Order: sequence, then structure tokens, then C-alpha cells
Amino acid sequence: MSASVDAAAPYGFDLQSPVFLADPYPVYARLRTEAPMLKVASRWVVSRYDDVDAILKNPAFGRRGYDQMILKAFGPGPLHDSFKRWMLFMDPPDHTRLRSIATRAFTPRAVERLRASIQALVEQLLDDLGADGGGDLVSLYAYPLPVMVMCDLLGVPADDRDDFRVWSDSLGRALQLSAATPEITADGNEAALRLTEYFRVMVAEHRDHPRDDLLGDLIAAEDGGGRLSDDELLATAVLLFFAGHETTVNLIGNGTLALLRHPDQWQLLHDDPGFGRNAVEELLRYETPVQLVGRVAVEDTEVGGTPIAAGEVVTALTGSANRDPNRFAEPDRLDIQRGDVHHLGFAAGPHYCLGAALARAEAEIAFVSLVRRFPNLRLASDTVQWRQNGVLRGLQSLAVVC
Repeated sequence: MSASVDAAAPYGFDLQSPVFLADPYPVYARLRTEAPMLKVASRWVVSRYDDVDAILKNPAFGRRGYDQMILKAFGPGPLHDSFKRWMLFMDPPDHTRLRSIATRAFTPRAVERLRASIQALVEQLLDDLGADGGGDLVSLYAYPLPVMVMCDLLGVPADDRDDFRVWSDSLGRALQLSAATPEITADGNEAALRLTEYFRVMVAEHRDHPRDDLLGDLIAAEDGGGRLSDDELLATAVLLFFAGHETTVNLIGNGTLALLRHPDQWQLLHDDPGFGRNAVEELLRYETPVQLVGRVAVEDTEVGGTPIAAGEVVTALTGSANRDPNRFAEPDRLDIQRGDVHHLGFAAGPHYCLGAALARAEAEIAFVSLVRRFPNLRLASDTVQWRQNGVLRGLQSLAVVC
């Protein structure tokens, strides 16, 4: 079943709408039922779990042509120069080559070695939150934790994290190519330039004084076998820092809000921390940090019986797929005991999230420690403000009282 461009507005699918951004799930439900293959201009919007999963795993869909789409959206400049070299926007063999270099830092074994340091960071941040009797959980907890972890992995001084927050937010807004405006383009170019130059200095320092960190590994790979050009090295460093914390910030913020709005689930996690790992999976499903991903058909193919021509762009709604009642029983109910939570919160296929194991470990420690330290934590207000970003779903802030 498909619908034409004229049908888009009545369904409420508008990534710029404050109403949609505040609660996209009723819109997703209507799309899945009435227009699971929605044609919006030259782009297909796909909302059902089976279809989204198939797109992410099907080699007939890739990233070919994204370079030109980025250029069309933003014009030439630092943003285009950086984005086009992100493995996120590449197909094999370049994607495979870049991913193989970075993956060593994010294996489950490597992540397990970080758990003690993550726990120590969590306790420090919770001390600060408790000392003030609460505050903005995003800026005091959800944001600094994954940023400090990535700073440590890349050898970046944690004192610079406030600058990185501004730059990362600008890059995140730019990921929604269809929403590009002069302001978003200008901010994105500034962020890409500043981050690239920052890492250029870091690379020079690492070469003069080699260090045992992820940036050192990237440099060694480049210098040892010519596998990374200088531009690829810098772009990969920017991507790893951005992607290595952005999703986790939103996972911790979104997940805490969901748990506080479901006191029975909060209490369940408090009473049995063993549910921590499953809670992370359920929260990734329930309030997915990355709501959609884009692919391009590299050949004529089909999705759910609908023909897709080579060159057509497909927007796969992971946030909708994770609430599909044909895949999950009572999908709008938060249940940290839910079994078989095979969500698409980290995508699937070749572009499955490189840092998934790290994000899971950080979130598990963050949630379990939070409910243990502050069992009576509550929202300071029933009103919350979501970031104005249809791709990366996250809270602008979350005021809590300990």
C-alpha cells in the first residue's frame, strides 16, 4: 500500500512540527496502518518493522549518492567536506575499510575493561547531582558521562566538553538534510571547521608524543599502511566523537524520563538491578534516540511488494518500527521485563551502530546507579522540552529533584 505526496500532511508527518517532535508515535501508528509506504516527493517513507528491517539489511540499499545530496543541502564547505568522509555515509569497500580500523575500541571485551572507569564517573556525577538536590539531569548527568568516556578514549581533555556540546548539537541538526536552512548550514560549517581543526592539533600532538588511545590507533593505521588519508583521519575522529556520545546522551535522558513516568518500572529496576541490561534494550525500543535513517536504492528492488527504482531515496523510520504491534505486543507500554526485544535502535546490517556495546554499558550503569542512589527521584515539572530534531530524539533538558 502506498500514498502520494499529497497524503503526507494529513498524516501529520512533519519533522519540523513541534507537535510531531513532542510525540511522533500517534503519527507513526497512522502511517503503519494507512500508508506504510508513503511517497513524499521523490522520497519513500517506510514505517513498518519488517520493511525497515529488510531495508537496513538489503544490499540493494546503500549510501550511494549521499555525497551529492549533502552538497545540494549545504553547498561546498567544511560540513560537506567532513560529512562526505564519514563512514556513516559510505558503502563498502570504503565503509568496510574505515569501520575495521575503528571497531577495535568498541568490541564487547574492550568495553568490559571500561566498566570500572564508567562506574567511577557515574558515582562522581551522582555525587554532584545529589549535592545540589537535583537540577538538569541532561546537562549534569546524561551529557557529561558519555562525553567524558569518549574524551578519554580519544585523548581529548575533558575540560573542552562544553565547546564540544555546541559543535555536536550543530552537527546533529545538520544530519536532517531535508531541513537545511542558512542558519543550520552556517552553524554546521562552523562546527565542522572547529572540530576538524581541533583534531588536527590533537593529531599533531599525538604524532609528537604517541599515546595509547583510539586517536593513536587511527594515526598508527594511517601511518603504517596508508589506509587512511589525512582528511579521512580527521573526519573519522570527528564522527567517532560525535556518534560516540550523541546517541547515548539521548538514551540516558529519554530513558530516565520514561522510567520516571512509569513508577512501577522505576521501582522494579530499583528492587532488582538485574533487569538493568534488559531495561536498556526496552528503553532503546520505547524511546528510540535515532528515529530514522536514510538509504538509497542502488538497483531496482522492492519493499513489502512496492517497487523501488534505482536512485530513489528511502527514509526508514526506526522509531516507528520499534512501536510496531505486529512485532511487539502492546508496543506503547514500557516493560523492562519484555522478552525478545530485537529493536532497531542501533539500526541493522552493515551500518549497525559501531559503539552499541559501549552505549549499552554506559546506559546500564547510568540507570542502575541512578535508581539505587536516588530511589525517590522525581520530575520537577510535568512539562519537558524536546530538542528540535526529527532525526535525533532527545531532551533539551530534564529538571529533577533528588
